[in-house]
Amino acid sequence: MGVKIRGTENMSPESVKFEVERGGRFVIFQYCVSVLVMSFKRPSSIYFIKAEESALGKGLGFSLISLLFGWWGFPWGPIWTIGSLVTNLRGGRDITREVLQALPARAS
Repeated sequence: MGVKIRGTENMSPESVKFEVERGGRFVIFQYCVSVLVMSFKRPSSIYFIKAEESALGKGLGFSLISLLFGWWGFPWGPIWTIGSLVTNLRGGRDITREVLQALPARAS
């Protein structure tokens, strides 16, 4: 069982590569959750963003989670929350190169 990439459902590997050539990219978003004095920074699933799509909307939920639940652990909660918001507002962390390198291994 491989890693599920959101946004590539019903797409062949060839169509994914074609979309990447047009400007599509694979991204992950971040979110932070704090419980009492412990804070956790986690990545989202991998999302495929086509060239004509905006990543901002896909990262909005993760930003809201961080805003609501990330601040409470000191000192990392506020630090990781701000970092998560910056990452998500910039469209997520681009991991296209890593995913494309793994695609041939997933096909076998």
